[in-house]
Amino acid sequence: MGKTFRAAAIGAGYFSGFQFEAWNRIPEVRLEAISNRTEAKARRHMASYGIPRYYSDWREMIDRERPDFVDIITPPETHAEICDHAASRGVAIVCQKPLAPSLEESASIVQRAKEHGVRFMVHENFRWQPWYREIKRSLSQGLIGEPTHLYFRMRTGDGWTEDAYLARQPFFRDYPRLLVYETAVHFIDTFRFLLGEVTLVFARLRRLNPAIRGEDAGQILFSFESGATAILDANRYNESETPNPRYTFGELRLDGTGGHLAMEADSSMRIKPLGEDIRSVEYPRENRNFAGDCVYRLQRHFIDRMLDGKSFESTGEDYLKTLGIVEAVYASAESGEAVRV
Repeated sequence: MGKTFRAAAIGAGYFSGFQFEAWNRIPEVRLEAISNRTEAKARRHMASYGIPRYYSDWREMIDRERPDFVDIITPPETHAEICDHAASRGVAIVCQKPLAPSLEESASIVQRAKEHGVRFMVHENFRWQPWYREIKRSLSQGLIGEPTHLYFRMRTGDGWTEDAYLARQPFFRDYPRLLVYETAVHFIDTFRFLLGEVTLVFARLRRLNPAIRGEDAGQILFSFESGATAILDANRYNESETPNPRYTFGELRLDGTGGHLAMEADSSMRIKPLGEDIRSVEYPRENRNFAGDCVYRLQRHFIDRMLDGKSFESTGEDYLKTLGIVEAVYASAESGEAVRV
């Protein structure tokens, strides 16, 4: 028998089901316990995913269960306290984003995990969507030359009604920062994965739905060390024409010195080298779990790195770079000027 990791989870909200389902497909993981403020929500997941024990107090759960790792799926304002307690008990951590309400608090979470010497990974799953892994492979093979410009358009259409977000993630309505803090951070991390480090941002943000607190639309320009640029044209208010806007979350075009690559909202992809015919890109993906099964792919990576001791892709230290760009975006939107990162 190989290594089996005993896991405990904190949180039973909307997204937690995706994570529990994915853990159930990883044979090296045994999900032993769950903690949540509302017991009924936790019990439903326990019945669905065979989780044997419930705790109303997450501290008691960590102290009694002594799991190999804890999966934190709670609101960002709770993460610092939970991460610090788990780290102090020597428990490895995979923590959902947003990591914390501020960059300073996020940095403190990362530092405390480092001081306690525990493995720490941010649950940043967009870069694990199969289309981005395929685009990364295409770039590494030089199929369109050196990348010069990326454009991504997102229209989720889930935020235009008076009761926007209440059915799925009601706390979104009260976030003073929404589009960039909660959603665009995924794309910032993914753009870094594809194009490298950001050096400058310029942003225009606005709120279209008066029923919410934060911004829900914007355009952000990124410049990269390589000389490439990217534009994120993101909007949670207006609707997409695709049947499932939360599959790929939008459409992408990536230009390079040798051609371009395009991806549609249904995940179909094509490449056109300069002067040549367009060709379809065939690659493995499926509409399973969430956004191409990216949650499973991330969690499989977490366990693989727990097994071999190598570094996670989304270490705390690396993710702080993404969060620094988030702060630069807000600073640019407030000042009306480009901001260097």
